[in-house]
Amino acid sequence: MTVTTPQGFVAAGVHCGIKASGDPDLALVATADRHPVAAAGVFTTNKATAAPVLTTRRHLETTGGYAVAVILNSGNANAATGAAGLADAEQTCQAVADELGCTADDVLVCSTGLIGIPLPIDTLLSGVAPLAAALNDEGGTSAAEAIMTTDTVAKEVVVEGDGFTVGGIAKGAAMLAPNMATMLAVLTTDAEAQPGVLQAALRAGVADSFNAMSVDGCTSTNDTVLLFASGAAGPVDEAALFEAVADACADLARQMVGDAEGATKVVEVRITGAASDEDAQRAARRVADSNLCKCSWYGQDPYWGRIVSEIGSSGAEFDPDKVKVSYGGVTVCRKGVASMHDANALGEVMAAPYIEIVADLGLGKGEGIILTNDLTHAYIDENMGTS
Repeated sequence: MTVTTPQGFVAAGVHCGIKASGDPDLALVATADRHPVAAAGVFTTNKATAAPVLTTRRHLETTGGYAVAVILNSGNANAATGAAGLADAEQTCQAVADELGCTADDVLVCSTGLIGIPLPIDTLLSGVAPLAAALNDEGGTSAAEAIMTTDTVAKEVVVEGDGFTVGGIAKGAAMLAPNMATMLAVLTTDAEAQPGVLQAALRAGVADSFNAMSVDGCTSTNDTVLLFASGAAGPVDEAALFEAVADACADLARQMVGDAEGATKVVEVRITGAASDEDAQRAARRVADSNLCKCSWYGQDPYWGRIVSEIGSSGAEFDPDKVKVSYGGVTVCRKGVASMHDANALGEVMAAPYIEIVADLGLGKGEGIILTNDLTHAYIDENMGTS
């Protein structure tokens, strides 16, 4: 159940040599008939934008939102690589186009890995022909494995709609904030949709999933989410398509946070009773990005004072005498002060791998949610070096 589950798509993943480990490092997702289909993309907001992001944006603009394939490499981000990086991204697309019998503009490109290191283009290109030859309708999992970096598991999803399907693969385990992550995601659907509708569905789906999670407060240079629609299932209800795409994005986002570097817990920070939804989202993200809060979750310490402090400094409208805080339904703070509670029940909540934290500000009807995780020694170990 993966990116090739919807009708009309094939995929593959191989090792071409970018990763010295010998692990798979090159993936391809394409239309089965090699014809262009409607496509949409959402990208990083980081102004240090990687060459593959710039190239993919340009190709989608050139074709008016149509594409045949996307090639993805792991182990090298092709970011901060200047004009040579852009040339390498274009050369990669041309090599795929030559194999698939389409134009270079019909091919999109993604990269993930180390920043500031020239892409070993000859090594990558050596893998394009065997990669294209390996394309098949059961190749989604091999493609998902080939885009992994510090991920410990491949991330795949399938959502069944009313007469159509949405499938996807993704990678991401760090730099997950504030809009998307060190992440790549490729979604496919056999629903029939025009590029404009597809773009709207993808933006809506990303808003409450990839844009509503945070691992470490860092924003990557390469974030890309793509959506292809083969149309093999025919026209579908637009609202149903939006819902299925959103469900697929949400599922992949949860998988990413659950596999975050060094994480032992997934934490849902929910703000209610805010003066506005914007205030709620602002407060939720401040708590989710707080290293103090993250460390307390790792230590299974329900230190609600850190929650209140972060909300109070978030810029959201706040009255300390009205706030209420609970962990897993156990209220620990009411009207801004400590509340009597069942310590044993709270201990069980804090020991669980999933914790829901709710802070009600008592000011209005605004609500916001951010999905995050704890901060552990293993995260530091993972990020002390560049290799």
